[in-house]
Amino acid sequence: MLLYITLGSNDLDRAQRFYDAALAPLGLARRKQDDVEIGYGAESDMRCRLWVVKPYDRNAATIGNGSMVALEAESRAAVDAFYAAALAHGGTDEGGPGLRPFHAHFYAAYVRDPDGNKLSAVCEKPE
Repeated sequence: MLLYITLGSNDLDRAQRFYDAALAPLGLARRKQDDVEIGYGAESDMRCRLWVVKPYDRNAATIGNGSMVALEAESRAAVDAFYAAALAHGGTDEGGPGLRPFHAHFYAAYVRDPDGNKLSAVCEKPE
């Protein structure tokens, strides 16, 4: 259903450090970069699915209240690693790794990137 997602940033260098570290445990890597955007995707994918960008209108990037990007994790260990890397690279805690009440195997962690965008990593597999 989704083709790609964009998140705004006011500091792409800071965002790159954060996203390079936080997305690596999820199997996502920086695949494209220029002065106004950074693209992340899986090696096996033909396109970047997550873009971190300076807003096109040149106004300051702002967060969307109630907006969140949920990223699939292959294991609970990957969720834990995502969370640790995010916090170590300027992210803030929005809910540490653990099971959530959505179903028996919904294991997730929630963070905000340095610009305030909310992200989660989710593994829905049994341990």
